[in-house]
Order: sequence, then structure tokens, then C-alpha cells
Amino acid sequence: MQILEFSGEELEDAAGAFSIPVIARTAPGFRGRAASQELGETLTLTRTHWGQMSSVRTDRMAARTSADDLMLFCIYVAGRGCVRQHDRCAELAAGAGVLTEARNRYERISPTETWRTSMRFSRELLPLRTAELTEGCARSMDPSAPAMRMLSAYLDRLFEVADELTTPQRLDAGRAAIEMLAMALRGVTPSVPGGDGPEGLLLEMMRTHVREHLTDPHLRVEELARRHHVSVSHAYTLFERIGTTPGAYLREERLLAAQAMLSGREHDRRTISAISAAAGFLDLRTFERAFRRRFGTTPSSWRSEHLHAGPAPRR
Repeated sequence: MQILEFSGEELEDAAGAFSIPVIARTAPGFRGRAASQELGETLTLTRTHWGQMSSVRTDRMAARTSADDLMLFCIYVAGRGCVRQHDRCAELAAGAGVLTEARNRYERISPTETWRTSMRFSRELLPLRTAELTEGCARSMDPSAPAMRMLSAYLDRLFEVADELTTPQRLDAGRAAIEMLAMALRGVTPSVPGGDGPEGLLLEMMRTHVREHLTDPHLRVEELARRHHVSVSHAYTLFERIGTTPGAYLREERLLAAQAMLSGREHDRRTISAISAAAGFLDLRTFERAFRRRFGTTPSSWRSEHLHAGPAPRR
């Protein structure tokens, strides 16, 4: 493990060791710390903590991109940030992830202290087409998405045990992380012509159908597959693209819908049972158990704590 501590004046030089070269501006008294694990020749896992700052990778810097053509994936463990690239702006809070590429200009603003876990790697390691990679940049990746939760936990554990791994094991573990990232990206990247083809389109149709028919208590995995003229096993194969299962996706969307209703004043006269039914749950106890597992509290307690704060944000 390599550990660096640096001031604002030293940030640009330090960033070259664990990130992508940028021009940075920092607040007075800025201090930063980075601990890095080398997983391969072009694959580095880093934990960083630093104060308020802004940085830009200029067009000229992007034009000098090395043969390794680096990419940077960051998870904001704590703090807030904003990343701009390809005319998109990703607003980031704790738990969210974002991908950027060195071959194009980008800006990063951190108005607070931030703690991040970052993975820097060669573009060729990510098994996606060029258009898909570009479309995946500067898009906030939802920390509650199953694939994102799995990736975040994996990177956390990998950083802790990397010192105990052999060189081949580090490389294998790093490549596994890249595969997980590819899976997580498929959940946020819009369809690219010629990319996913009819299978990708079918998956999007099924996801849309779920969101539009949550109140249908008869909508289950078998029914979802039947309505789209595919087998249940094929439905599972399609949802593997976004790191989940049809049943888990349906349950998650129903729980998020119920959460939003419990937070909205327009539903404050509805009983918990009515909201459960409106979200497509046939049994109130099943709903209450699922809600508590997902959000760590009961539906009634959630309503009491959040009703006047407005609807909970949806994915």
C-alpha cells in the first residue's frame, strides 16, 4: 500500500500517482490524503480524503492521453460533488458512483470535504463498446441499485485484503471489480444504437411495464415473462444485465412506490394497508416485513418521520 499526504500546492503532482492529471484549485488550508493499492500495471484502487476543491482536465490535456487511455470510477463514501463531461452533469452524494474518461475534457467540483473510493484503470479492461463507455460517463450511479451495492461492498473489502493477496490474485480480483462495474453501468447507460440490440430493448420494455403496472397484484415474474412472450429463465437472463432478478426488481420498484406514497401529503389520509395494496402487495404483513428489511424501519415510522419532508427521491 502506498500512502500520500499533500497540500493544495502538491495536489496536481499527487493526482498523477492515483488519479488522472488535472488542473486543480483548492480552498485555503487544503490537505489531502490518499492510500493506494496497485492491483495491476494499469489498475489502481485508492481511498482519498480531501477538502473543498475544483479541478478540470482541459481539452489540451485530454488530447495528450497516453496509450493506456485511462478511466476513473469513483464512489463518494461521504461528502458531495459534481462531475461534468460530455455535456452532462452528475450530482453526487454519499454512496453514488461516477465514471469519467481521460480522453475527453471534464470538470469536478467538491464543495465539501469528501471521502472517496476510486478505481483507475486502462480503458481496454472494461468490456463495453466505445459508444457505451462514453455514454456511461458523468452519470450518477444510484447507491441503492443492487449492482452498485455489490460493487461498493466488493471494492471496500478488496482494499482491506489486497496486501494479503499474491500478484496474480490481485490482478484477478481487480478484473472481477471491472466486470462488476460493467454490470452496474448497464443499469444507468441509455440504449446505444447497435449496442444491446433486441435483447436490450426487450429488457427496457419489461422494466417499463413493471413501473407502469405496479398496482397490478397479479404481476409476478411468471406473468411478466408471459406478457412479453419469453420463458421465465430468459427473463432472469435479461435482468442479469442490470445485476438483479425480475422478482427483486419488481419488489424494489413496489417498495420505492410505497415509500414515496408514505412521504407525500397527498396520501396522508390513506391507511398503511391501502398504500400496501396500491403498491401491489397482496398481504400487509409481507409488505411490512419487506419494507423494514429494505429501509430499516416500519412503514408507520417512516411516515411519521418523513411525511412533512416531501416525497422520497426515486431512482
